[in-house]
Amino acid sequence: MDLSTAMRTDMCGQLSAADIGRTITVCGWVDRRREHGEHLAFVDLRDHTGVLQCVVDGSRDLRSEYVVSMTGEVRPRPEGTVNPDLSTGEVEVDVKSVEILSKAEPPPFPMDERTGVDETIRLRHRYVDLRKARMQRNLRTRALVNSTIRSAMEAQGFTEIETPMLIASTPEGARDFVVPSRKEPGSFYALPQSPQLFKQLCMVGGFDRYYQIARCLRDEDLRADRQFEFMQLDAEASFVTQDDVFEFISRTVADVSEAVTGERPAEIPEISWLDSMERFGNDKPDMRFGMELVELTPVFSDTEARVFQAECVKGICLSGGAESLSRNQVDGLVDDCKHWGAKGLAWMRVIDDDGSTKLDAGVAKFLSAQEGSDVIAALDAEPGDMVFLVADKRSMVRRVLGLLRLALGRLPVGEGGLKFVWVVDFPLFESIGDDGSPVPAHHPFTMPHPDDMQHLDDGGEALLEVRSQSYDLVLNGWELGSGSVRIHRADIQSRIFELLGIGVEEAQAKFGFLLDAFRYGAPPHAGFAFGIDRLTALLAGEENIREVIAFPKTQSGADPLTNAPGPLDSTQLEELGLRVLPSST
Repeated sequence: MDLSTAMRTDMCGQLSAADIGRTITVCGWVDRRREHGEHLAFVDLRDHTGVLQCVVDGSRDLRSEYVVSMTGEVRPRPEGTVNPDLSTGEVEVDVKSVEILSKAEPPPFPMDERTGVDETIRLRHRYVDLRKARMQRNLRTRALVNSTIRSAMEAQGFTEIETPMLIASTPEGARDFVVPSRKEPGSFYALPQSPQLFKQLCMVGGFDRYYQIARCLRDEDLRADRQFEFMQLDAEASFVTQDDVFEFISRTVADVSEAVTGERPAEIPEISWLDSMERFGNDKPDMRFGMELVELTPVFSDTEARVFQAECVKGICLSGGAESLSRNQVDGLVDDCKHWGAKGLAWMRVIDDDGSTKLDAGVAKFLSAQEGSDVIAALDAEPGDMVFLVADKRSMVRRVLGLLRLALGRLPVGEGGLKFVWVVDFPLFESIGDDGSPVPAHHPFTMPHPDDMQHLDDGGEALLEVRSQSYDLVLNGWELGSGSVRIHRADIQSRIFELLGIGVEEAQAKFGFLLDAFRYGAPPHAGFAFGIDRLTALLAGEENIREVIAFPKTQSGADPLTNAPGPLDSTQLEELGLRVLPSST
């Protein structure tokens, strides 16, 4: 790509031995300066393409991060000085003229990638931090992700449609960010948590296939994979099934993965929510390693060991754990499990006893010989392994062993390849409220599973067995996004509202514009959305999505660069009809 301009002929990182003998002009930042005798200096000049070694007059005042233009002849580096770690490592520039375009104060932190810097300082001076090769790579990867998403969606017949940022507040499961109206004091807009209702209206409007790279905002606690504002691919299609959505989205993430990594992922497998909970202890399984949770309840159905007299017993096997884990580490894992809510953690080593595989140490003495051999067989354990068992309520066993599995087998984000999985058949309701009404696991427009539709009339705890046509896409243990087949029939929607205790008037007040639209002919439709920040972070090998966002907030929600959030002056408050009450704390 030709990036020459009126001020430069070439980019620093694109010169090679093929350019030897050419007179060129390059522009960039002084990355490093090294003195060479009394009259010469080596200056590493940096732009977004890389670093170029330039030989300059040593008397020139060229300091770190000065912005300069240099003109000179490309020549080979002297014998023995070639740098194989640089794309430009075979050449240097014999500089004839230098123009200082902008002087710079010393940077607020070292510019090399090896020196750790407090994140708040990095974000306070983000414009300097962005010059680093890591941030340049990450944000250009993000741009590639976005462009590939657009190409993939448009190749599948999707139309990009923008939806509004100032909307009415709607219940989405998280707190809204709200914007006061100057024209109507006391009234407020909300910023969208997602374009959910508007994309469904696009289906009623006959657009058939909609997509948007949408900015969404949720006022929720922040962490490594969550920000107040985030970007997502948002998609909806008419006259489709769940399998059609999987095909659209699988192709898109495969195209993106291939564009960034050069490798196309294999066909994405499916696992039911129930299987995921039973085998991995959570609904976003990291499929890069095994160590699955194994059902052991039948083994202990008639046990005399009180520790295993429980509703559910499951176990996991750590290959080589008997040799790799010290007793202090095992005690630490026991403490962790107690912290996670378990009564304790049963552990045993697997040994070879004169050619016979047996359990030893820990709680092994409380097991009968048959129980011990059955545990070994069920976990496929071998001498040198260590087994861990938890007995408790099923939900607690799943949760604790799931966390233990991650603690024992967790891989860094960038290792183990890309392991996508579709998690399907989520429960329609997650619990029964104090008033007897079920609590929805997703928004109230999710279509029940066709095989469970008749159970909507069963009531009570039986409702928790009803599955939904909702689905998540998971990558390496991170939930990328969620979607569902939507309810488009008035009778089913009315029944769901009735079960949730939402009366006609309340439904009209909260969702009236969507329900009204459905009266005029709504096609069967389904959709999905996944987080672009999360996908980009995983593809870039980053543990935190803040590393792939140009100007993120800190984990406390602050912006050290602009000092947001901040107070409004009295004039602005008066215009908006607002006043700030004293803090109750």
